Amino acid sequence: MQTIWLDGAEWIAVLRIGLGLWWLESWRHKDKKDWFAGGGIRWAAGVAAEHRWGFVRQGFDLVVKPRPRLMAYLVAYAELALGLGLILGVLTPIALVAGLVLNLIYLILMIHDWGEQGQNLMMALISAVVLFAMGWQTWSLDNAFGPFR
Repeated sequence: MQTIWLDGAEWIAVLRIGLGLWWLESWRHKDKKDWFAGGGIRWAAGVAAEHRWGFVRQGFDLVVKPRPRLMAYLVAYAELALGLGLILGVLTPIALVAGLVLNLIYLILMIHDWGEQGQNLMMALISAVVLFAMGWQTWSLDNAFGPFR
């Protein structure tokens, strides 16, 4: 494959690092005080309550609603871990699959909001491309230490 400036594996690494920066920004821009006080989960509860698909409401009520504080921390620190993991290339395949799952959850929850759909679809697409291109082979700690060779 011919490319300009970088080779194909390096461009995939650029995508991986860019996706990591995107996840890190998702974590950074949260108002942590409000988020951990339940603001994010209250917002999501309102979205789930009005959702057109009953399984989303039921799933939210079963999994998230009984443990709002845990879920707030889980979501925020999952975004931080995904960002750092992808930027540094640590446990990259696991981070890519976890990010893909999180984006699909966000996508389903926010099915009516086209602005959110674009972001989540794009992040899911990048995750899939980097995963199937084995994007941990270049510029990553995974490559340096070899757990996924």
